Amino acid sequence: MGHSPTTNPNSPCPALAAPPPASSRRFDPRRVYTAVILIPVIYAVIRYLPPWGVTVILLVVGSIALMELYRLAFLSCPNHLLTGVGLVVSTLVIARHHLSVTLADLLLISALALLVILPFSSGPVEHRLKNSSITALGVFYVGFTLSTLVSTRSLPSGELLVFFVVLVTWAGDTGAYYVGTLWGRHLLAPTISPKKTVEGVVGGLTLAVGAALVAHAWFFHQFSLLDTLFLGFLLGGAGLLGDLCESAIKRRVGAKDSGGILPGHGGMLDRLDSLLFTGPTFYYYVTCVRGISLHP
Repeated sequence: MGHSPTTNPNSPCPALAAPPPASSRRFDPRRVYTAVILIPVIYAVIRYLPPWGVTVILLVVGSIALMELYRLAFLSCPNHLLTGVGLVVSTLVIARHHLSVTLADLLLISALALLVILPFSSGPVEHRLKNSSITALGVFYVGFTLSTLVSTRSLPSGELLVFFVVLVTWAGDTGAYYVGTLWGRHLLAPTISPKKTVEGVVGGLTLAVGAALVAHAWFFHQFSLLDTLFLGFLLGGAGLLGDLCESAIKRRVGAKDSGGILPGHGGMLDRLDSLLFTGPTFYYYVTCVRGISLHP
């Protein structure tokens, strides 16, 4: 969120170098083309298909994002066995609402699976333990967080709730990107991501709140105006944390993007990073704070 132009690598302090003038900045038009194609498709799936439609979409994009994460994490030594286990467990976690399996059961099964395959992994014991931990973390980071969107879709008027989360998250990302690109001057966290700016954060939060208010006037009537305002800020902040978290992962392994599957947007993980945090935030807000449940 909140990208500003790349700083000069020859500067004595590149992370703190001032961004170039606005006239030298360029948008990647592929971001617009990709969004124009994907947004109507996502809206139609959420709004008109039964709950399993959302689950199928999340299974596809979640598997791609998880493979990208494992590719980053296992960069020096790909571990196909652990990657396969992670994908299977993540699939079960995301689809658990359509299965007769609880989250606790799935966590137990995954822990046992990792213990069983531990002796068959290559490398020193400490590397095996580290890779097993990365596998489990990936399931939680991608699989569990996306499963909260499936849980949200199962709530009363769940299709509208999911659309609200996606709309506000997308608005926050969009506001942060364009405001940061046009007017970004003050770097937010240069040690994590040298392209995120304070101005971008303000733009992201503003557009997230604006989208929440539009949603309230359009279809989000079951929540009060105060709730909607709070959710706009809350989801905008959660999206920022998700973006920073993925940036820290990429920074650690020296990668610019998680992949290139989405032209102008990078990888699937790059596109989902904010949603991985806004999804759980919204679900637990509406269920724990507002008391909305599947069986009211």
